[in-house]
Amino acid sequence: MSFLSFLLGEKKKTASVAKERLQIILAHERSGRNVAEPDYMHDLQRDLIAVISKYIQINPKDIKVNMERQGNLEVLEVKIELPDAR
Repeated sequence: MSFLSFLLGEKKKTASVAKERLQIILAHERSGRNVAEPDYMHDLQRDLIAVISKYIQINPKDIKVNMERQGNLEVLEVKIELPDAR
């Protein structure tokens, strides 16, 4: 059905698209690659900056994306420093 939605041009919500992208990225990463810093991290950080910038002005240096391994788990950590609401 999503293929039909694509062909018909139905617009998905931003959160839904971001969730799908993140699931694809994580599935790809879990498929066997073992790299200290995955090659998609820069792209992920750029996409986060673009989405957040739609809603508030933010300095791109205020978003940090990090992947670390804790035992059998891989933890994706996203730190976003939001500006004061003054």
